[in-house]
Amino acid sequence: MNKTKKIIIGVVAAVLVLAIIITGSVISTKNKLAVMQENIASAEANIDTYLQRRADLIPNVVSTVKSFAQHETEVFDKVLEARKSLVNAKTPEEKATADAQLDTALQGINVIVEAYPELKSDATYVALMDELEGSENRIAVARKDYNDAVKDYNNKVIRFPGSIVANLFGFEKAEYFEASEEALTVPDVGEVLGK
Repeated sequence: MNKTKKIIIGVVAAVLVLAIIITGSVISTKNKLAVMQENIASAEANIDTYLQRRADLIPNVVSTVKSFAQHETEVFDKVLEARKSLVNAKTPEEKATADAQLDTALQGINVIVEAYPELKSDATYVALMDELEGSENRIAVARKDYNDAVKDYNNKVIRFPGSIVANLFGFEKAEYFEASEEALTVPDVGEVLGK
């Protein structure tokens, strides 16, 4: 009886140790997934901040260009409409698509600027374009950081044992920040200018 008791106690102890190890692993993986989700949210917030900064510059760019080329209202309207879409976008995909549409609309502004050499040398315009370029560079870095965070998280969600914990606690794959195919199509400059 004494030997049987020792075996039972040994088995129970082994099961308890195994249960503690598995529980610890599950808790650790769940916490890591939660931290990774937070990293994605933080990276998305950075993109939002830079997109908003860029969107805030657009009306000033339009106003400055408009002071030199008032008759190009269709181009200005397209730029402002694209800006509005960007500001109202909610998901990473909507934001990426709206950002690509704004890039396309801004090409129309660039064509106008080429037709007005005095505008290219205007101090206000030059300063705004420097700020806009800085914003675009920050957006590019923030997009990469976001997509890297999504990749790390998604890899954890789909790989074993993370996939089990992810399914158990409802963690789902995150969306990458990428524009739709149609938003990536390079526009015809004549069409952008309505010619």
